[in-house]
Amino acid sequence: MKRGKPMLIKINGEDVDIPEGSTIKDAIELSNAPYKKGSIVCLIKGESEIQSNVLKYKIKTPKGSILIELEVSEKSKPLTDFFKENYSLFSSNNVRWETSNEVAIGPVESNFEPSHDEFRYFDNDVLISLSGFSKEATHIIFVKDDHSNVYGVPKYSDRGVFARIIGGRRTLFSLTDDDEILSIEPVIERSTVTDSTGGSNLEEVLEEGNQLFTYALLEPNAKSPASVEHLFSLIRNNKIQVDFESNSFLGFYELNGLTKDAEEISERKRGTVTLRSEGNGKGRVYVYREDRVRAETHTNLATVKQGMELFDTAKKGDFITVLSDPERIMLMMLTQKEAEEKMQSLGIKHVRDGNLDDDAIVVIQTPENTIDILENKEVTTFGLASDELVKIKLTDKAPRTRWYLEKISGLAEKPVGTLKVYFAVPDMNMFMFNGDTDESKGLIPENIPTDIVKAGEIAVTNMSRKNLGLIGIRTIDTDEFGPTGEAFSATNIVGEVVGNIEGLNKLKDGSTLYIYEVYDEE
Repeated sequence: MKRGKPMLIKINGEDVDIPEGSTIKDAIELSNAPYKKGSIVCLIKGESEIQSNVLKYKIKTPKGSILIELEVSEKSKPLTDFFKENYSLFSSNNVRWETSNEVAIGPVESNFEPSHDEFRYFDNDVLISLSGFSKEATHIIFVKDDHSNVYGVPKYSDRGVFARIIGGRRTLFSLTDDDEILSIEPVIERSTVTDSTGGSNLEEVLEEGNQLFTYALLEPNAKSPASVEHLFSLIRNNKIQVDFESNSFLGFYELNGLTKDAEEISERKRGTVTLRSEGNGKGRVYVYREDRVRAETHTNLATVKQGMELFDTAKKGDFITVLSDPERIMLMMLTQKEAEEKMQSLGIKHVRDGNLDDDAIVVIQTPENTIDILENKEVTTFGLASDELVKIKLTDKAPRTRWYLEKISGLAEKPVGTLKVYFAVPDMNMFMFNGDTDESKGLIPENIPTDIVKAGEIAVTNMSRKNLGLIGIRTIDTDEFGPTGEAFSATNIVGEVVGNIEGLNKLKDGSTLYIYEVYDEE
């Protein structure tokens, strides 16, 4: 790392001093910014880059807000530049006057030379006026109706017009003299960000004034507790992968097909996170880059509170580092003691059930949903001895079968899954588990064994046999038939037991097997 003189940059919105010559990677390490390896980052050269690309501004008043969009032309550029540099000054003023034709706010001082000509104006025009032909009395005029007037507009401009009203006309007509201008804020859109970004190579050298974004912060919607848990299930190791990209939204489809009842429905504003609850694509999660109208099939899951820039610049296949406030409360795979300590730190009452020992592993939590636990201020955890829990690893060579098993066992959404024993014969080293008739439809043959099925391999009967969807495990090698008692051609190998295979010997017909999945990165 180079050790030059300090320079000031922003990392995730916070001012940070780093040595001159530092790379993005250096900055992440020095600031301890949240970032997961393999995720994208977003680099913006500076605040001026963002401001130069902003075209929309929201003017907030006690009566509501007015939205304006700046003109883009050579004649309007001096006026839009003036507005961008001075809009904060106008926000400290009140409505100076209002008539049937106009509303004025100001004054501020400018360097424009006034014109004495009369011009024609149309409703929704926004112009700069030098009242009394004085630079010290520069106002912004919002046009309410078509009319002609002499406003002392800047010379050589197009009638002094620099913007148009694109929202909030009702507010405009309700304003009266001395109504306060609460604030004027730039509206950041996806194009504002993407037009301002530079490279995101971690070895890129940073410069004074750069802005770096490394993670996105989500605020879950407390009115959609079950759907929020679906979102948490999608975020693995604080990372989420983009499956679809369009101008208006990003799509995250890993849990496609998992059904959740509709919860809170709302307008899909920029930064809103939704879950499709019905129809084609149910189970998919969307993050909106642009405003979209309310849709009855979309539950409001969360809002992006920070790091929207990452969603703006992400492409299909990219990973984004994601945090949540509040964080998910997931106690499964902790010990009873660890769960108790975690809940104490959050001020939540903890009740033990099942195996109460400190080192017992939590396999069930009640309530299941984070939002419900936070509201109830109480959670019960059901524990098992560690030798009653079986560790499995699933293969990517049988994607449909893997998804089927993860879905019906609950592993798609939780760290611990369950399988109901259909047939257990320890003396024959054979154990079978109930499938799901509806979910198993379409299980084509995939990853079929040829010569042998090894001890501990997990198999599912494919659609070539009537016992479609049945799940099996054998604890010895076999070259005769698969773990579900079918020919190899009807056997899809979906994974293997990689820990505590002896735990299968304790199973009886009708009992429950608790399983947990490990991944390559672990």
